[in-house]
Amino acid sequence: MTQAKLQSEALAALQDKIQLIKTGKGAIYLVGPIRLPVNLYGETVVFQWYCWLNCDEVTEDFQRIIDKLSAVNLAELQQSSVLVYGDFQYGDDAIMRMHSICHTGDIFGSKRCDCGFQLKQSMKMIVDHGTGALFYLANHEGRGIGLFSKAMAYILQEQGYDTVEANEKLGFVDDARNYDDAISVLKALRSKPVTLMTNNPRKLEALKKSGLPVSGRKPLWGDVSEYNEKYLQTKINRSGHLKEDEQGEVSND
Repeated sequence: MTQAKLQSEALAALQDKIQLIKTGKGAIYLVGPIRLPVNLYGETVVFQWYCWLNCDEVTEDFQRIIDKLSAVNLAELQQSSVLVYGDFQYGDDAIMRMHSICHTGDIFGSKRCDCGFQLKQSMKMIVDHGTGALFYLANHEGRGIGLFSKAMAYILQEQGYDTVEANEKLGFVDDARNYDDAISVLKALRSKPVTLMTNNPRKLEALKKSGLPVSGRKPLWGDVSEYNEKYLQTKINRSGHLKEDEQGEVSND
């Protein structure tokens, strides 16, 4: 079978699973939904998974995009994704989280942060609630400074600097994350209000500025230990994160 024939068959299978989202910088190509059974605290839960790719080219000829994939080493360029549970598009009451990738916490279970706990706990909260989505943002490692820089920041933290000071010593701002792409994908998946699971008021502000209706906020604190207590206090004292009993501003006026 010729390569052209193989690609044609691939396009036929993928055509209805690819969505074009135009942005000011080009386009986002959203692939999904894909049935994804997940082991969540010992139980199998079925989510619907999406993944997206940023591209300069804006085209509805998806074969052109497929043709480019083999020429680009996408394995070295992480792509973000979304886990959806229940009727996220049309359900009246949905909760969601924008989760920044944490290689050490999410994968290795590091106790230096609370990221691994927040990832699993937010998934459980979505399932318990019945409708929701988890956005997993791959370009947010170390609050946007990248994994290698995060490793160097960890060394500085071991010398007594807090998280903010370590990032600044390396020439970075406290938080370099951008939520524009995630918000574009969210708008493609849902237009009704969402309740955001976060302790970070900047995430609330990003949604609010985009015009998305936010109906509330759920705090996500937990897994506090001797290893991350200073890190968590720095989030509150230096980065403006809300304490568990603070509500935050959710008005869309």
